[in-house]
Amino acid sequence: MGHQYHPDDLHIFHAVAATKAEKIQMTPDEILQNVQQRALASLNATVITDSTIRERVDYVCRCMSNRAGVRLLMSCLLAKLDKPNIDPRKPYTEIGGEDSFSGRTYDERHLGKFINEHRLPVNPTTAFLTPTLRNIDHPLTTERELVGRPRELYKKTLELLEDVALERITAYELLVETVRMLILLRNEKLARMASLLNALDRTKGALPLSSEAIVTLLSQHLACKNASRLPVLIVAAAYESAGIRLNENILPLNSHNAADLQTGSLGDVEICLKGEDSVVTAYEMKMKRVTQDDIDAAISKIARAPNRIHNYLFITTDVIDPIVSEYAATFYENTDGTEIAILDCIGFLRHFLHLFHRIRGDFLNAYQALLLNEPDSAVSQTLKEAFLALRQAAESGE
Repeated sequence: MGHQYHPDDLHIFHAVAATKAEKIQMTPDEILQNVQQRALASLNATVITDSTIRERVDYVCRCMSNRAGVRLLMSCLLAKLDKPNIDPRKPYTEIGGEDSFSGRTYDERHLGKFINEHRLPVNPTTAFLTPTLRNIDHPLTTERELVGRPRELYKKTLELLEDVALERITAYELLVETVRMLILLRNEKLARMASLLNALDRTKGALPLSSEAIVTLLSQHLACKNASRLPVLIVAAAYESAGIRLNENILPLNSHNAADLQTGSLGDVEICLKGEDSVVTAYEMKMKRVTQDDIDAAISKIARAPNRIHNYLFITTDVIDPIVSEYAATFYENTDGTEIAILDCIGFLRHFLHLFHRIRGDFLNAYQALLLNEPDSAVSQTLKEAFLALRQAAESGE
């Protein structure tokens, strides 16, 4: 049986578990708010006494390389609290039977806004569209292994769902503990960021970083793991800081994982003339060599564009193949005047900073703002903290 709270702790959920004759039940949103309040009330003390279950929750909540596990867990627990007769291991209506449910519905309809409202460190999109959790038509029992990484994450998530199904712990206790852990993680993250930003503030008033020092700083940042979003932010920051002088402005950036065909965009960064909404320059970022296939794909997008594109520019962090560059240049006449070119990321940055030397500080601040505003799914918390630490070290001369 699940571990019990003091009766005062569960008086609200007695209503949730009330008989149909009483017809008293909280909505999923009300359940989440109650869970959040209970988690805050017990923030410094776990509500779970079973050490094995507690370790599983801790692992799932703290697994930053994959946040689908914790969101899957929360969806299934919320469904169980909303409809006590369902099996939390059956979050797919394709499974059939009265005890299955749509986990994705609970995830998207209720969890999303709860996560955003309380700034919990969970991916902003549903877990049920991740490759591991798509198109499943069987219960999520521990006898079946979910193919995903890290393997231990999915193993422990399924074990927790089984713990609830077999009444080793209540769904309420487990959801409270999960939210409690996420609040702690959020607070730890905010405290680290505040400390890094305070350290950075203390360097203000010193001589501004030179253009070459900024190039070095961002080169170090690009060398960090999982930095594929950073070239997008570099180009976006350039236009954020110099757009007025160029009489151009940048369109809002698309999601890191959104495909161009899905969004209808021409590239990762799109530039318009001031007062207009037609794209005149499109940038596409590559953390690998640009190939002739990439050029051909760009030609297809240019052909579909409603207006003529002046420049379609690839920004790469890898070596530029001269043959591919020559191939790209052959399309100028065929596209009625669209130039396609491949630029080195650091070369682009260096030229921009020296060309607009007097606003290099504005550029760096724009880059930092864009970086910190990116969701953790696009730019990890570790990568954000790394930049602040690198900048603080550079500006303090350490």
